[in-house]
Amino acid sequence: MSKKIILLAGPTASGKSKLAISLAKKLNGEIINADSMQIFKEFKTLSSRPSSRDTKKIKHHLYGVISVKKYFSAGDWLKKAKKKINFCLRRKKVPIVVGGTGLYFNTITKGISKIPDIDLKTRNKVRNLYRKIGFKKFYNLLVKLDPKIKGKILPTDSQRLQRAYEVKLKTKKSIFDWFLNTKSDFLDFEIKKIFVDIPREELLRKISNRTDLMIKKKCINEVKKFNKLKIKKSLSANKLIGVQEINDFLSKSISLEQCKNLINIKTRQYAKRQNTWARGHMKNWNMIYSKNFSNLLKKTLKVVS
Repeated sequence: MSKKIILLAGPTASGKSKLAISLAKKLNGEIINADSMQIFKEFKTLSSRPSSRDTKKIKHHLYGVISVKKYFSAGDWLKKAKKKINFCLRRKKVPIVVGGTGLYFNTITKGISKIPDIDLKTRNKVRNLYRKIGFKKFYNLLVKLDPKIKGKILPTDSQRLQRAYEVKLKTKKSIFDWFLNTKSDFLDFEIKKIFVDIPREELLRKISNRTDLMIKKKCINEVKKFNKLKIKKSLSANKLIGVQEINDFLSKSISLEQCKNLINIKTRQYAKRQNTWARGHMKNWNMIYSKNFSNLLKKTLKVVS
């Protein structure tokens, strides 16, 4: 049996999970999560994790396995994903890696640089500086510290800016110097790469329907429980779409209808960023879509066969 991996990406709400389950049934596969928010234990509804019914049909891995209290990087994900991929292959199962976090897919297709761990003191120092001076001044400071980032990281890309700053501060080397010798750990694997390229109008409709469903499924209670944990603001779980909006609703700053509208707007913006990422980083992926699900499945099977 060849060492085949299927990578299935696409914007949020594009129907990746449903497609992955049908694909797994056809190919004797198992599903591995590549979504940075579905990794968290505490958010099932708000992160749109697969339902219990779905996980009973097909074995799912790396969903709800990390506490929101923990820092979790793309490198941490890759270590776990490699173990799960090999676990599937040993049992003659096809690993189907599914999600919307482009950086996770990059760690498989392009590898990850061997940057030393950044200590918490340095990380907090950089985070506090960013919050204090704002993204424009922070970007200008970073360009002086590391001129190689100019034109390679957007001034508005807060996560990558802070990462580049902490790496330069700690290692005295540009993050792009660390990237130079990076290569994939999966060079001897057969990797099939699919991106669900759903039309914009169809995607907006699905996003709106999903938001309504999440509110009905009591995602507000998830946020109430999350608030009680009092986690650090710098941790990525705080960035999950819906947390801020639901908290504004709970504090009576906005109505439930306004809350839903804001969640929809933010989700649309996120989907647009995912599509932009795909155009820049997934040029050699198979871009597929069909409104008819059976046709979509046929197209996908044709790519992976």
